Amino acid sequence: MRQSAWIAGLAVPVMIAIVLLLVGSPIVTATNTQQPSSATVEVKIDNFSFGTQALTVAPGTTVTWTNRDDMPHTVVSYDGVFKSKVLDTDEKFSHTFAKAGIFPYFCSIHPKMTGKVVVQ
Repeated sequence: MRQSAWIAGLAVPVMIAIVLLLVGSPIVTATNTQQPSSATVEVKIDNFSFGTQALTVAPGTTVTWTNRDDMPHTVVSYDGVFKSKVLDTDEKFSHTFAKAGIFPYFCSIHPKMTGKVVVQ
């Protein structure tokens, strides 16, 4: 009887610790969030904003911005890597990101409109 009580007394804290570890650990799933090389990703411009504020892509990905707004907009990187012409409604601008880096951009007509492309 004593031995059973001793085993039970030891087993209960061990089981509680295991349950707490399982409950507290995040569930991890493997997903590929990067776009394959030579993929094309679309960003819609609408309602004075870029549809995707932060976009992560693989090197070789082409990003295409489409102006769905009734107002003209531009897509201009802060470091001069890319610059669109003024895009009227339904016009598009594309840029292929060849190398890794972070490329923040904005609309030169409406500078509060910002976004960034992270290439990794």
